[in-house]
Amino acid sequence: MLNAPNKRLAHQAYEQLLDLILTGNLKPGELVNERRLATALNMSRTPVRDALLMLEGEGLLLRQGNRGLQVKQMRIDDYMDALQVRLLLEPAVARMAAGNIPADRIAPLRKQLEELVALDGAHPADRGVVRNVDEDLHGMISEAAENQQLASIILMLRRQTRMFDLRSMPERLTDTCREHLAILDALEKGEGDRAAEAMTTHLSRVRESIISRLTRI
Repeated sequence: MLNAPNKRLAHQAYEQLLDLILTGNLKPGELVNERRLATALNMSRTPVRDALLMLEGEGLLLRQGNRGLQVKQMRIDDYMDALQVRLLLEPAVARMAAGNIPADRIAPLRKQLEELVALDGAHPADRGVVRNVDEDLHGMISEAAENQQLASIILMLRRQTRMFDLRSMPERLTDTCREHLAILDALEKGEGDRAAEAMTTHLSRVRESIISRLTRI
């Protein structure tokens, strides 16, 4: 079992490696080298090794025998399957979370989203802000549902579906903000059915946008 300092270092390494995967700096199909990653992160190999094991456990890295770990190549079918499971789980979790989130946690997210809607995607940097708000919103909902197993499953699925985010679908930025505002409104008012419906609408529109984009390729 990791002691507290080692656990913090492993978590720090995990977050940095996860960011490298999600931003494409570690590319799908690429073999990861523990020594090189430790040098790049300016860490010893132990926390990096622990972080790689965590990412393997989440399915983002795959073990290739003696060759080591490889960044998972996400097929479109894999993505759509994961999104379908999210559609089954996340509306139910939103229903459970409705009325259980303090107003002082909702207010900052609402403010950021309203500002982004007003800008209407005027700045490319807004995409990063929306991604951060998206992470905060979905994480907050999972936490408020008070079911750790569900929260862990949803987090894993969300990471697997990040291959299609606002970098690949910038036209979704303002719509995403509006959909998130609808979810927040229902959560704050404690309207579980409306929160579930708003979450279903959001994820369904993401799915429709992806299918539309793929049919144009």
